[in-house]
Amino acid sequence: MISPHGSPTLKPLLIEDAAERRALAAEAQRLPGIVTSSAAAANAVMLGSGYFTPMTGYMNVAEALRVAESMHTSGGLLWPVPIVNFVRADQVDATIRGAKRIALRDPNIAGNPVYAVMDVQAIEPVSADQRRVLVENTFRTTDPKHPGVEAFTAAGDVALSGPIRVLNFSYFPDEFPDTFRTAGQIREDIRSRGWNAVVAFQTRNPMHRAHEELCKMARDAVKADGVLIHMLLGRLKPGDIPAAVRDASIRKMVELYFPPNSVIVAGYGFDMLYAGPREAVLHAIFRQNCGCTHLIVGRDHAGVGNYYGPFDAQAIFDTIPRDALQIRIFRADHTAWSKKVNKVVMMRDYPDHTPDDYINLSGTRVRELLAAGQPLPPEFARPEVANILMAHYQAEARQAAR
Repeated sequence: MISPHGSPTLKPLLIEDAAERRALAAEAQRLPGIVTSSAAAANAVMLGSGYFTPMTGYMNVAEALRVAESMHTSGGLLWPVPIVNFVRADQVDATIRGAKRIALRDPNIAGNPVYAVMDVQAIEPVSADQRRVLVENTFRTTDPKHPGVEAFTAAGDVALSGPIRVLNFSYFPDEFPDTFRTAGQIREDIRSRGWNAVVAFQTRNPMHRAHEELCKMARDAVKADGVLIHMLLGRLKPGDIPAAVRDASIRKMVELYFPPNSVIVAGYGFDMLYAGPREAVLHAIFRQNCGCTHLIVGRDHAGVGNYYGPFDAQAIFDTIPRDALQIRIFRADHTAWSKKVNKVVMMRDYPDHTPDDYINLSGTRVRELLAAGQPLPPEFARPEVANILMAHYQAEARQAAR
């Protein structure tokens, strides 16, 4: 099986031994604690579950700047986005500043339980210029309307850094018991199925016919044994489909329209960055940590609005030395149903087509149809998937009408 990124073995930071975990949890109750941002908690989930192998914790300001500017750590490892724990200055009292170890508390669960313990290596202010460098390099914009920029900026202007030991995976195992999986669990699933080549599909949205066929095209093109449909389960921008609805619709599609034992459906506990090209590289790294040999990178991968060009997330891989990653990229074009050839195609393969030759709906039009209880064209969406989405949008419409 493909090796993890930068390490011969996976390095999850979750305390596996039950007795050791209980002892650390008891110690955490006596430590100074701080409620972190959702982004910092999500970073800990990814560290704890092995997806961010070989990282050991939160970066200090110098390391974060180095990663933002060069996409490499001080040790020379390819890494595309800073892993940081930024908090507000008013959260850092004397007990935090004087502590060698602190408890990190979860902002996403009532009562703010401890999710990790951090050995404090540095507590540093982040200047406006430093934050600008971090934001501009990571997101290619400083526009506060960009959802990733907004979340990054809102977290605070003090960086807490140091190695962490993770106690739990926040709300993800409870809310998504059938879907949340660690990198190690996915590697074991791949191993148990006897798969060698595995293509990963990243999604934060429901999957329509075009996505389904794209997975099949990529599987066939790279001669993969199977597909990992890997969905983000964390926080999204307003208006995105909730994870539970996406999960149900994707599972129904796989159940009905993929051969048995050809797909793993799983999810990971991370908040969407909407960082376009940089996030695409991060997606490749943690899919390699899952054991996948290929990642589908399509048009506007991990993008939002008009901040990135349609193929910027593919072009960034041309700037990376080939030996920096073992995982390979399957470069996809936009896919849609062709009325000329009566199947889903990649548009680049049919230069004779015009826009009128495709069945393609905007996201706004899809939402309007579903909220009104009108079916989507079967060439666009599988009816069983559309029905799940329709129930969601009609519930939203009824709620808005109250």
